Amino acid sequence: MESLFIEHEHITWHLACEVQDIPVDGGACVLVEGRQVAIYNFARRGEWYATDNECPHRQQMALSRGMIGSQNDEPKVACPFHKKTFSLRSGKCLNDDSYQIATYPVTVKDGYVYLGMD
Repeated sequence: MESLFIEHEHITWHLACEVQDIPVDGGACVLVEGRQVAIYNFARRGEWYATDNECPHRQQMALSRGMIGSQNDEPKVACPFHKKTFSLRSGKCLNDDSYQIATYPVTVKDGYVYLGMD
């Protein structure tokens, strides 16, 4: 898929995929600007999120395959290998302060998912 981008207030919006490419209440990996990004369709909450796909704990590209859920109303993803959990809002590791992942803004329009990068 060709990368389409729209400049807007220090954020460049990249066409990442179609809505149907991301499983309901799950995630998938996309490649944007040479970076693996996990995009999550948290349908139970009616929200979309995007983070780095790499879990910093063991440097594995796996977060898009992690289980999503909530902890005290904080949306999170758990690494499928070692269960480190990360906030989908802030990227903070919820069970180990020594890890952090990047998060990215997501917008959905006309059946397409756009990822914001600065």
